[in-house]
Amino acid sequence: MKNPEISLIFRDIARILEVKGDNPFKVRAYERAALNIDALNEDIENYVKEGRLTDIPGIGKDLAEKIKEYSSTGRMKAYEELKKEVPAGLLDLLKIPSVGPKTAKLLCDTLKIEAVADLDEAIKQGKLKGIPGIKAKTIENIKRGIGVLRRGKERMTLAQAIQTGDEFVGELKKLPEVESISSAGSLRRQKETVRDIDILVISKKPEKVMDAFTRLPWVMTVLAKGETKSSVRTIDDVQVDCRVEEAKSFGAAMLYFTGSKNFNIKIRQIAMKKGLKVNEYGVFRGAKFVCGRTEEEIFKFLGLDYIEPELREDTGEIELAKESRLPHLLELKDIKGDLHAHSKYSDGGNTIEEIAQAAKKRGYSYIAITDHSQSLKIAGGLTAADLKKKRAEIDKVNGRIRDLRVLYATECDIDNEGRLDYKDEVLKGFDIVVAAIHTGFKQSREQLTRRIVRACRNKYAHIIAHPTGRLMGTREPYDIDFEEVLEAARATNTHLEINAFPNRMDLNDQNCRYAKEKGVKIAINTDSHTTEQLDAMKLGVSVARRGWLSPDDVINTYPLEKLLKALKK
Repeated sequence: MKNPEISLIFRDIARILEVKGDNPFKVRAYERAALNIDALNEDIENYVKEGRLTDIPGIGKDLAEKIKEYSSTGRMKAYEELKKEVPAGLLDLLKIPSVGPKTAKLLCDTLKIEAVADLDEAIKQGKLKGIPGIKAKTIENIKRGIGVLRRGKERMTLAQAIQTGDEFVGELKKLPEVESISSAGSLRRQKETVRDIDILVISKKPEKVMDAFTRLPWVMTVLAKGETKSSVRTIDDVQVDCRVEEAKSFGAAMLYFTGSKNFNIKIRQIAMKKGLKVNEYGVFRGAKFVCGRTEEEIFKFLGLDYIEPELREDTGEIELAKESRLPHLLELKDIKGDLHAHSKYSDGGNTIEEIAQAAKKRGYSYIAITDHSQSLKIAGGLTAADLKKKRAEIDKVNGRIRDLRVLYATECDIDNEGRLDYKDEVLKGFDIVVAAIHTGFKQSREQLTRRIVRACRNKYAHIIAHPTGRLMGTREPYDIDFEEVLEAARATNTHLEINAFPNRMDLNDQNCRYAKEKGVKIAINTDSHTTEQLDAMKLGVSVARRGWLSPDDVINTYPLEKLLKALKK
């Protein structure tokens, strides 16, 4: 897939244009295009072949031509020309979270830095001290950003891992020799980032499986090939390991290779106290095999309730499993609707009716159309006149579609003082108000916290969107007093969002668990800008499950009338 390559090029173009002081709307256009390409559920080559590139939000004729050029030649002439206009190392530095265009250019011009490694070394040698505009906190932020960048290169997002894992599992499952197959490791635990992918197979003919696995078309390099285990690297630079196990040991192998490491250690300790040994081949009493065919029978034999993979982190789940007190985890089928989606009225790619039909196809009872508010002009924020047209269209769609309610909603900007972007007389007309910070990410902890808390106290604000503002690999969470935010949310009956957009996953699982402990309800939303992005709901559900959330903890599991009642302040 060329999706990551094209997305990266568009991000680079946006950075170069920003350094050059180009039109901010043009900068934003490339950033938005990159973001929407990242969120595609299929290969962008399919869009090229079928002439559908302009169906992607933010991709007009000009960008479509650039994508087609790269698809056919592996190059983008405009990008190559732009790169010549900035210092050689600037783009490398701009990949570091917290390093903006002005800082990157200053470092390149002053220290002749050409790579991240050069900057790292310059920091160690104290060369940044004394440069005008570079403060001690700036240096600390750059060091932290370098760490984030390096970790990001080592790991892929959960969405990327799911896509790669599904491709391998889907093809191998077609083999008549494969009796059963599953992913394992951190992918099965649904970690938000994944280093590599583990696949386990039951087969009586492992050599056939190994041959097929190592010859799949997206395999670039075979790192190792054995009778029952092989390892490859894909054209997207992802390592995938495949093991073939006997049926009698498959459950034990799944348990062992799913992890986590700390969870496995605790399980082995429990087994040892019972005079047993647990490994990837089964449960043994001495040399005698006791069980291992399924995970369920292993847990039962050890005196534990079944523990869902997402919980296996040794954070109290084993102790609760002994007492049959594990939470009943949320499932995708529990979700009744999506409360954060954008239409063509702002920066989305579909009409309200198209979004409504897509939501109905997914079995939803409701969908909230949350186009941006008036101040966010760069994302097509809606004026009062626009809102009237949108409301009228929603009413028409609701009159045509049965068994689904389109909710009149907004993603309303929170300004620097914590005020919402529309006046109260406008806000009170919405079914749902999703409040969000889109600017001022580098403000102080106190000011950012104060903005969110004040937004919670607005009687018309129902949900705080992407509460920590992170973009994985490109922007760290902004610094807020999360405990103070939770207190404000609980006191005002304001709900916090798990934003399931693949590069956000915000809130994270730890914050979700903390919110549950504090009695704050969660909304899981996709922040969709196309109908296909509605499928990202499964990523939000995975975060919720890792955060120990049950259906009652998530407001969009409620039927419509209960939801609307729950939103009242």
